[in-house]
Amino acid sequence: MRFDAVKSTDAYYEPNSFGGPAQDPRFAEPPLRISGDADRYNHRDGNDDYTQPGNLFRLMTPAQQQRLFKNIAAAMAGVPENIIQRQLVHFHKADPRYAAGVAKALGVKNRAASS
Repeated sequence: MRFDAVKSTDAYYEPNSFGGPAQDPRFAEPPLRISGDADRYNHRDGNDDYTQPGNLFRLMTPAQQQRLFKNIAAAMAGVPENIIQRQLVHFHKADPRYAAGVAKALGVKNRAASS
């Protein structure tokens, strides 16, 4: 996480919300024939990205959780509302109280709680 003030909205990563670079499937490598077809493995299949961070959040004391909310809110200052709402969905999947605490620290409505 960066702690210095970055004013640029240029995105040099993917996925992004600012029209930055995106993967172009025209340049994907074709499957390689070995003793059958070989192709790229989708590392996202079957992965659970929310249990471990949710468990860590629940291990934190209330004071630690408050510091987490404050730090995340400071890091997200100036982030567009639509991106904040998308991130709150991820926090909500880890633990609904995580999303609620971050939303409160940011002073925004937690739409993830109503979806």
